[in-house]
Amino acid sequence: MNWITKLIKPKIKSLFEKKSSKTEENLWTTCGCKNLIYKEDLQSNLKCCPKCGAHHKLSCKERFETFFDNKEYELIESPLPKDDPLGFEDNKRYVDRLKSARKITQQNDAVLIAKGKIKNIDVVVGAQDFRFIGGSFGAASGEAFIAGVQHSIENNMPFIFFSCSGGQRMMESSIALMQMSRTALAVNELKKKNIPYIVILTNPTTGGVTASWAMLGDILIAEPKATIGFAGRRVIQDTVRETLPEEFQTAEYIKDHGGIDLVVERKYLNSTIGTFLNVLLKKAEAQAKNESSNVTIDQSLQSAS
Repeated sequence: MNWITKLIKPKIKSLFEKKSSKTEENLWTTCGCKNLIYKEDLQSNLKCCPKCGAHHKLSCKERFETFFDNKEYELIESPLPKDDPLGFEDNKRYVDRLKSARKITQQNDAVLIAKGKIKNIDVVVGAQDFRFIGGSFGAASGEAFIAGVQHSIENNMPFIFFSCSGGQRMMESSIALMQMSRTALAVNELKKKNIPYIVILTNPTTGGVTASWAMLGDILIAEPKATIGFAGRRVIQDTVRETLPEEFQTAEYIKDHGGIDLVVERKYLNSTIGTFLNVLLKKAEAQAKNESSNVTIDQSLQSAS
């Protein structure tokens, strides 16, 4: 009877399956607010729910298209370290998880780096895809981040990064943890060169990513209702043994308590960051001119003496 179950029943079922139901399934999606949303409406609204305003996750390329001027950008290649250096395996081999994530996202790792223009200002932008093992940050992500910083320094371009991650990648253990210090040092090099570094925290930004490069920006911006924190809500609640506020670890709560600078809707990110860059770059230019004039005065005084 097994062949009937395996072969006959699925064929009969497919004969009676309505084509319209497949079409409807492709045309509609749901949101956390339990409302049914027409996919085309969601896409045209930058993947923000038109009913409750929830900001749905974006892939790296979707992020670049919504952020760069005229949707124009160029990807920057980054080194790809050896897969699975520790031979990690739990209920599934790490190499298999990588294969699956690459198939879903069509990229080598969670991070992509691109360059383009924001309000006609040349910038380098990084983004994370949460579909790639929860946007977890490992050796390849670290290499991509550092490649972005290097390109930014070499071309004197502001560096902007969109975080979306559960933290460091546990399958790489201490190798992943090491990326926290590496990325922090890379950010320090940007600051030495007076190159603007802006971070946009999207939902979620947690763990080692929050504890390293994500909170080191000159300006910290978050998308509405994004979850931002280090440890999980339950862990903190069990540790302090107090009931936490309902809005705890939301972008709005973090802003009200001085953790970030702004909460900005997705559709305003391009214009808001463009304004910030204009101010920061003019300030850097004025500072450079001031330093140059001081050097000239010192030289003239030395020659006079």
